[in-house]
Parts: sequence; C-alpha cells; structure tokens
Amino acid sequence: MPIKCRALMAELEKLAPKHLAEEWDNVGLLVGNPEQLIHKAIVALDVDGDVVDEALTVGADMIVAHHPLIFKGIKNIRADLPLGSLLTKLIKNGIAVYAAHTNLDSAPGGVNDILAQKLKLTDIKALTSVHQDKLCKLVVFVPVSHVEKVRMTMSEAGAGHTGNYSHCSFATEGIGSFLPLAGTNPYIGKTGSLEFVPEYRLETIVPMHLKTQVINAMIAAHPYEEVAYDEYLLLNSGASYGLGRIGGLAEPVSLEMFIGQVKAALNITAVKAAGSVTTKITKVAVCGGSGADLIKNAVNAGADVLITGDVKYHEAQQAVAEGLAIIDAGHFATEQPVVECVASYLANFISKNGYSIEIIASASNRDIFTVY
Repeated sequence: MPIKCRALMAELEKLAPKHLAEEWDNVGLLVGNPEQLIHKAIVALDVDGDVVDEALTVGADMIVAHHPLIFKGIKNIRADLPLGSLLTKLIKNGIAVYAAHTNLDSAPGGVNDILAQKLKLTDIKALTSVHQDKLCKLVVFVPVSHVEKVRMTMSEAGAGHTGNYSHCSFATEGIGSFLPLAGTNPYIGKTGSLEFVPEYRLETIVPMHLKTQVINAMIAAHPYEEVAYDEYLLLNSGASYGLGRIGGLAEPVSLEMFIGQVKAALNITAVKAAGSVTTKITKVAVCGGSGADLIKNAVNAGADVLITGDVKYHEAQQAVAEGLAIIDAGHFATEQPVVECVASYLANFISKNGYSIEIIASASNRDIFTVY
C-alpha cells in the first residue's frame, strides 16, 4: 500500500520539526504535491543530477534531502541551466522533493547527534541554544466515559511531555452543567433541560507549535457537540534546541590519535587539522557541515577540539590561538551519516504502519571533493 506524500512529510516533521529551521532556510516540500502517492523514496544529502537519475532508475517518486534544492529565490525555470534542468526533470517525472536542513541539524536524533554518536562521545549536549519551546496548559472538561480516550489522543498528538517523561496529565473530578438550547443535539441530556454531569477536568502541557494539532485531535476524540476547553500561556521553559553538540571521550587521547579515530568513524582517508598533535583531547565539540561559526561557542564550552567542515585559514588560526584544535573532516563526511539514520527512521515508520513502500539510502551521493 503506497503512502500519501503528506503523511510522509508529517512523519519527517516529527523527527525534524520545521519550526527548528533557521529563518533564512528553506525547508519542507520544495517540489511536488502533498496529495500524491509515494511508492518508493530515496534519502540523500543533496539533490543533484546523479541522485535524480538514481531516482528514475529505481522508480522512486520522492527524494528526501538534507540540502534544499531551491535555496534562494528563483526568477525562472530554464531547462538549459543546471537548476532548471533538474527541476524540469523532477516535475516531468512526478518526483517530489522534501528538504530537512537546519531543522535536522538542531533536532534530537539529527545530524549533530548522529555525528556525536559516531565519534562515541558521552554526555552529549547542544553546543548552542537557538530555539526554546513556548508552552501552554490545555484544560478540557470530559465526561467520565471518555477520559482515557481523550487523554491518550492528546498525548499521541504531542501533549504531555515533561523532560524525559511523556503522557503527563492531571485529572480532577467534578460536576459540569449545561443547558442544550434549540437546535442542539447533545451527547448527554435533552434539549431545553438543564443537565448536571460527572466530568473530569483534564489538563496537560502542550508546546505552542503543536497546540492546533493537539486541540484538533482532542475535539475529534471528545463526544460532546461543543467542547469546553481553556488555554493558558505558561512561563515555564520548554525544550531547548541548538546547533552543534559537545561531549566527552571515555579516555583522553592525543590529537594525533583522535584524528585516526575520526577518520575511521567517518570512513574517510584524510582530514585537515590545526593544533599540536600532542594536545590531549578530552572534551569534543562537533558541528556537521559548516561549523566554523561555532568556534567561540566551542572555546567557551571548554572543548579541546572542534570537528566540522569548510573551515577557512584565518578561522583555524583564531581557534588555535584560543586553545582550540580544529579537525576539518569535510562538509560531506560530517553530514553523510544522517542519511542512513533518516532512511532507517522512515523505514521503521513504514513497517509499523503497514505501508509497503520502499525507503532507500542513496547510493549515488558523493563528496564534490576528491583527495588525491
């Protein structure tokens, strides 16, 4: 059984919520129709000619990419130019393209978590804080017969998360009253008759970006024709998300030895490094892709080394002067590990929900650079 593009998008946005993307970014469905049926999807780092040809060869009708194919505004789609040619080929063949970029960088289980795990870091934390969820308290009044149904529905829609606990709620028993007026079709009672009904006041915490979907799910599960509920904005701090990660090594090693570990973990033959090879490495900062902007953050966090890509000469000079070693393992190598993880995440979702579509990790994505 195929799946609608919209449903696959919704699952991707559970992994990498769109509200975590940087303001300048372009994430989400970039090509295609949310209602189109997907039979096979490819997960890739980039949408380039090789990946599009791979999609055509294997019969994929969706590409899930990390880097957005359309990044800045475009004024034309010309088939004689590289971007226009790719877009034309995608549209002609009905291949949807979805991008999860900086939202996948910041998200738990995304690019930077996977990179930190690949390097076997411990006590992994965000290196920066770029977003903190705002919270609201949602209170709904439910007849005794439907308390558990409404409670579970709200939790499954994203309510009730407190730290590492889910399905958190509180219920207080009481008596609700209402008088169904003319034209109503009450679930309990009769039109024109004042009713007093045993109900529960059910309350839970909801991240503001999920509020609408939780309310819609709650109303759909609630038996009443008109659902009574309240919303309260909270001063509590919600979950914090950030770019980069920092963690520790099980045992200190020299920079020279750690470079070897990085190459093995990322399956690459060479890196660029700045700093004394005898430097003892205990605390490690990472940022997949281009992370030189986080040099100050890494220094302030007490890191001994920052692993990232695309580091410029003077940026490396600055880092070493401040006591931070640099390992430039390349943009591609520091982000590529997430591809298999996203493919596995989607394949697990497909399997659990009875769909029959195939999820493939791209075999054609390559680093644009070759080390000779």
